[in-house]
Amino acid sequence: MWPFLYFAGDRLTEAELRAALLDGDLVDIGEGFMPADAVETPEMRAASLLPLTGGHRALTHVSAAWVYGVRHEPPLVHTLQRATATRASFPLDARVRFRDLALPEADVTQIGGVLVTTPVRTFVDLVRRQVATGTADATIAAFLRWRPSLREDGLRWLDACGPVHHKRPARDELLLGAARGAARDQDAELRTS
Repeated sequence: MWPFLYFAGDRLTEAELRAALLDGDLVDIGEGFMPADAVETPEMRAASLLPLTGGHRALTHVSAAWVYGVRHEPPLVHTLQRATATRASFPLDARVRFRDLALPEADVTQIGGVLVTTPVRTFVDLVRRQVATGTADATIAAFLRWRPSLREDGLRWLDACGPVHHKRPARDELLLGAARGAARDQDAELRTS
């Protein structure tokens, strides 16, 4: 597995890992621990959630955003979705919100041996959830700072995908955001000229 990633009962007991955490030798990451001087990469973040995902569930929404480094702290409840055509056991865990609808293969990538929704799918899912709940999500703005092209990529994804919940309002939100961004750019250009 990962030489710099420790899980309770793997190479060390829970007590040994907690003692190393208290000593400052280890820091917690996802469902495991890593050396305090190791670099926290997307691969390490994803691999740290392998005990939750198994090999057939993909990290989605804010869990995927954390893997990409767009979100600085992992969520308290991780979001997972089936990434294979065949159904498997449902994870009974209070730390997991699971959706048993298979993700299209094109919407999933592998990072650190763990399946994760692609950046564009993650972004669109967050926008769809925002319009469904009516609550602002700072992770969406962080995604756009990380990769500004996601707004246009998200619009293309919505245009190409089949029926999904909250498709129209999400598309309207992305178009409105693009119009706001264009107005800000034009205003900034006028100020500098």
